[in-house]
Amino acid sequence: MIVTGESTHGDGGHGDADVDSPSADDGRERTATTSDDASGATMLLVERETPKGLLVSVCDADVVGETFEGAGGDVTLTVDEAFYATDATRADDTTVRESLARASVANLVGEYTVSVAIEAGFVNAGNVLELEGTRHAQFLRM
Repeated sequence: MIVTGESTHGDGGHGDADVDSPSADDGRERTATTSDDASGATMLLVERETPKGLLVSVCDADVVGETFEGAGGDVTLTVDEAFYATDATRADDTTVRESLARASVANLVGEYTVSVAIEAGFVNAGNVLELEGTRHAQFLRM
């Protein structure tokens, strides 16, 4: 299985599932504005309005452009700059939590980013993909 910052479904990561959120079919991208978290970790946040709701992409800034593999080599994750960093803003924990609370779909990459999502209750730690060097999680709100 290959996972990239771009959807493997070709539809913004929604698959065929219906998303219970307001329709926004203008395709506009929105970004949140804030500063780095006090811990020194920098997260990059992009919000994209899609026909099925808000798609949120968050990653640790230091993983952009990196490729990670699963232990068995069956999963490869490339943190694509176009998906995670183009038009992104630096975000602190509070801003990421607020964005995830509004999200219909989220793609999360990086040790710190995924830990913020877990601590806020958006992701179950048992559902996190552990890769060599980082962690990845996704969620779909239905």
